[in-house]
Amino acid sequence: MTQNLEQVWFDRDLAWLEFNRRVLAEALDERTPLLERIKFLAIFTSNLDEFFMKRIAVLRVEKDKPSHAKLLADLRAVTVGMVQQQKACFATLLPELEQHGIRILSWKDLTKRQRLAATTFFQQNVLAALTPLVVDSAHPTPFLSNLSLSWVCRLQEPGSHTPLYGRVKVATGLTPWIKVREESPADSHWFISLAEIVRQHLGDLFPGLETHDHTLFRITRDAEVDWEGNSSESVREVVAERIRLRRYEPAVRIEFGPDPDPTLRERLLSLLELTEEEAYDLPGPFDFNTLWTIAGLHLPDLRDPPWTPRVPAAFRNENVPLVNPIKRGDLLVHVPYESFDASVERFIREGATDPNTLGIKMTVYRVGDDTPFVKSLVMAAETGKQVACVIELKARFDENRNLHWADALLKVGAHVSFGVLELKIHAKIALVVRQESDGLRCYCHIGTGNYNQKTARLYEDFGLFTCDPEITGDVVQLFQYLTGRARTPKFNRLLVAPWNMRDRFIALIQREVEHHKAGRPARIVAKMNQLQDEQVCEALVAASREGLPIDLVIRGFCCLRPRVPGQTETITIRSIIGRFLEHSRIFYFANGASDPCNGDFYIGSGDWMERNLSWRVEVVTPVLAPALRQRLWEVLDINLRDRRQAWIMTASGEYQRLEPGSEASGPAVDGTHATLMHLTAIRVSEGNNSVVGESPVSLVHGSSLGHPESNASLADTILENKQP
Repeated sequence: MTQNLEQVWFDRDLAWLEFNRRVLAEALDERTPLLERIKFLAIFTSNLDEFFMKRIAVLRVEKDKPSHAKLLADLRAVTVGMVQQQKACFATLLPELEQHGIRILSWKDLTKRQRLAATTFFQQNVLAALTPLVVDSAHPTPFLSNLSLSWVCRLQEPGSHTPLYGRVKVATGLTPWIKVREESPADSHWFISLAEIVRQHLGDLFPGLETHDHTLFRITRDAEVDWEGNSSESVREVVAERIRLRRYEPAVRIEFGPDPDPTLRERLLSLLELTEEEAYDLPGPFDFNTLWTIAGLHLPDLRDPPWTPRVPAAFRNENVPLVNPIKRGDLLVHVPYESFDASVERFIREGATDPNTLGIKMTVYRVGDDTPFVKSLVMAAETGKQVACVIELKARFDENRNLHWADALLKVGAHVSFGVLELKIHAKIALVVRQESDGLRCYCHIGTGNYNQKTARLYEDFGLFTCDPEITGDVVQLFQYLTGRARTPKFNRLLVAPWNMRDRFIALIQREVEHHKAGRPARIVAKMNQLQDEQVCEALVAASREGLPIDLVIRGFCCLRPRVPGQTETITIRSIIGRFLEHSRIFYFANGASDPCNGDFYIGSGDWMERNLSWRVEVVTPVLAPALRQRLWEVLDINLRDRRQAWIMTASGEYQRLEPGSEASGPAVDGTHATLMHLTAIRVSEGNNSVVGESPVSLVHGSSLGHPESNASLADTILENKQP
């Protein structure tokens, strides 16, 4: 870290835990529907698992350093406190669940008939799937897999005093919650955890032996495999080896269930080479990741109101190819408010079946299982179209899936590239090349999120469809580099990491400072997932010292502390957490324009992080159509007005939840997600085409250059006067 940032820097890992604290707050918030609160408890655990796998291992390597030792201690203290909050929250939710017929039972809660039914279920559906392992001189210590939930116990042969130990892994392929049907009321939802049933039947797994001191535990292993490729290895070979090695990486954490046996606890710590500081308590007698089963119960009154993504007007007529409206003007789609299937998926599907299509090129980072995109690319290749797919095999935890789709494409003759070993291909771009009456024309999609059907219903993202030759020309150049490893590309319109993105963003920040000094309208509003890049942060600090107003909407961790006197006084940082995961990256620069909608707007895949700007291929595109700029400003404006889902970062690095005042209305009360769902429903019901490049009504009344909460917007106007 440079000296210029010492006064304003907030540690990345502590900042990440602060993000997860905001996730936990959704479970603690009584305004959140009951089953959604359960869901957020599961998300909190899943996030924490990923944090330990990715970040703690890095710090453990050099934990002898005083700075790392102190940071590890601080991280532990914060984590322990939050897990205790999680545990207490779950305890308070149990009585509320019972009021709605949902009970989570332990063995002691079951009647005799219910226990008999559970035993029968165990014998018929569980027993054969478990592998009891004895640890003694003839049986080596079993391998303990990452995130595996297991029981360990003492075993004793009758009349013998030889120490034996048994371990049973709770099989991950089985349902984690068993429905209790015997003697339960109609329309009730009574469950007992699989872990609890296994615990009660350990004797069946070790027949003839006595079991004592049963202890539940779960381990977390490092996911950061150290590996280096060389010129004789393909990316595929290196990644396949990385997947294999990850399984055997060192443990970084062990979690124990309630009342662990001290001797077994000590033995496990020694076996895994962990210290007491690396041992944590599970929040309950089961893995909280399994709470998705409870959260997913079909009880609409206890869930968020259902939302079906709407189909914008330009995409509604399936008899008109999408290239027609794209040719008339750029289109912008905002998921999950608008349909991913009817826009992005359809764009690739039509390209694959269009007889005038000569080729399709696409990047793949995380496409998920059973993806329609790969199926469309396979179809295109089978019909003789040129298909080029750049698949990022190094997308962590998705390597196996991406290897599978690479094989499927290679089998049909598609051109599959794995990019370059030292860079991750994180850009979200797709290109369709058509033969038209006046020659070749290229159409492209540039997005802020992955080509993934499932996450498109949960993650908030933007995608731009365009046939602007300056933008598509840059996309063509980038694909030529990624598939052919040509000379370093130069780009006219696009900001592309690692080549020009950081420099272009810093130049835009400095240009805004010059506007401010000259007395012209100047402001920066940027929305992203994380902020950590030191060079960009230095530019923001320098701009703030000059008095430039800067609003940053950063969902995840942020290493820059705002409102530090003399350093970042004009910087405001907020985070929006709620029903959807805020994932889009939007960058706004006023550029001397008094009307915010006349400023410069960019969207794309890259955060202002060192990894994104230096070690990944990222694409950010300008958004040029006036109506689309207005649409982006509306979203930013709603984000800045939100006092329902928004948190404000303080100069200390902590976050405070905003609360709407007594006179507040619109987005301030309803929050970003409810507001945008409502606006989308209204637009679709009225056939408003402002989303596709036609002139909409004015979205902004008055100036938002001061305090956005005090200004009106189209959102306020519509929500006050109309219903969908």
